[in-house]
Amino acid sequence: MPALLRRYFPFLDWPRPNSSDLAADARAGFTLGLILVPQAVAYAMLAGMPPIAGLYAALIPPVVSVLWGSCQLLGAGPVALTSMLVAGSLAGLAAQESARWVELAIWLALMSGAIQILIGALRLGMVVNFLPGSVVGAFTQAAALLIVLSQLPAMLGLDGAAARTALAAWDARAVLAAVDWTGCAFGLGTLTFLFVLKKQSKRLPVVLAAALATGLLSWAFGYGARGGSVVGELPAGLPVLAVPSLLSWEDYRSLLPAAAVIALVSFVEALSSAKTISRSTRRRWNENQEFIGQGLAKITSGLSGAFPVSASFSRSALNLFVGARTGWSALFAFVCVLASLLFLTPAIAYLPRAFLAAVIIVPVTNLIAPRFFVRLWKASRAEAVIAISTAVATLIAAPQLQWGILAGFVMSLGYFLYQRSHPRIVEVGVHADGTLRDRARFRLPPLAPDLFAVRMDAALSFVTANPLEHFITEYCRAHPGIKRVLIYAGPINSIDVTGVDTLIYLIGTLRDQGVEVYLAGVKKQVEEVFEASGVTGLLPPEQVFRTEREAIQRLRASAV
Repeated sequence: MPALLRRYFPFLDWPRPNSSDLAADARAGFTLGLILVPQAVAYAMLAGMPPIAGLYAALIPPVVSVLWGSCQLLGAGPVALTSMLVAGSLAGLAAQESARWVELAIWLALMSGAIQILIGALRLGMVVNFLPGSVVGAFTQAAALLIVLSQLPAMLGLDGAAARTALAAWDARAVLAAVDWTGCAFGLGTLTFLFVLKKQSKRLPVVLAAALATGLLSWAFGYGARGGSVVGELPAGLPVLAVPSLLSWEDYRSLLPAAAVIALVSFVEALSSAKTISRSTRRRWNENQEFIGQGLAKITSGLSGAFPVSASFSRSALNLFVGARTGWSALFAFVCVLASLLFLTPAIAYLPRAFLAAVIIVPVTNLIAPRFFVRLWKASRAEAVIAISTAVATLIAAPQLQWGILAGFVMSLGYFLYQRSHPRIVEVGVHADGTLRDRARFRLPPLAPDLFAVRMDAALSFVTANPLEHFITEYCRAHPGIKRVLIYAGPINSIDVTGVDTLIYLIGTLRDQGVEVYLAGVKKQVEEVFEASGVTGLLPPEQVFRTEREAIQRLRASAV
């Protein structure tokens, strides 16, 4: 098979499945599909979309994700965090479930998908490394808390507007009057049922069982006909693939930051799932190809009239747990969603919205772990402060959640630059093991009375060159007896033009003051830059040492 064809259609490299694999994939796929249907409807409502859009997003996009991705067992589709990002990004731009809201959500899917495809095509998958785990973790926990809080009124059967008015007036009776007690019973009952059987959820379709029970009760009691909040009538049939009408330039400008955040944050969720699956199955995956697969899934979702999708950590873990072996499991899940769209939309219409709110809350509570911040505080207080600040910024910025993670990114970048601009530069002496170590830390004598030996634990670049220069020149100025300076360059992995210029300046300036510069442990890649830039010609061979042991022996022997 031509390499070019395999590159653009990676699923052509899939091995031909045998009957055992297909049986395992069928069991896993149908299990996943039965859970995906009620979750998809719930996450559509979390995103502010019509309930049917959840089924559209759960139909073709998961299959596209698997076919063009690199990890065959990812459970893609609507997810809580991405849905919350959609709702937050569009808040204030339109009314939820309106035609304008749907149009903007579709374009969010197309734009975030295009960004992911571009990243993957340019092989820039490492861009996710610029989002530190501490920031993503803090953002995820804050977003999870917001998701729970946003769904509590619906789960408790509260009329949000009436409850807020009653609370503002401190009227307890009015608050109780705003409660739909039947809806509250559906919500709390579902919540209790799912929590009690949480440990069984990987073996039994408990979400589907809860959906069947609440749906039948809602139908039997005529809950919707009596004014109860239910999903309502859904259009039957398949989504129509269509390109949406163009927006104004101002709309695109408003959506672009949110699309970029959705593209990166949703991929971090896919990244964690793919890593877990890869370690369990011992199959390699490619982050650039996965970017393309996830991007195509988002675009397919947009063309289907739905919102951005992503890989679900919980559904991916379930897919692995129930024995899926290949990407064929996604096709069996597709059959479940297809059957729901064709035959089950009248039944889904009876589902209480309180039930759907509980379906959202239960898996999201797994993301809330205060111990995350405690562990961070013990490991790095600076990162813990950034994480806490990210969580607070996310809560303050709600519903515009993208500003929370952008604040965390900026703080992390600032801390990173601060660390790089303040490299660790120390005077070294000879340790008992014969190596050069920090004099102050190990209380070591100087290498020689007239020698200042220094080590910098960083690359010699435009960021670190000035601190090194100041450290050496200030010490020599304060200690007139110094006649030799040894720069132990073992930790220096790279050097740029500013680093070269600084080193040339140091050699010349110190030599004018009667101080000679020595180098030791220069790495090959740095040595090549020295040769090309003329640094090597400024120092006699006897002032350059291959190893620190050679430097110690020679400089001690020639001590004044």
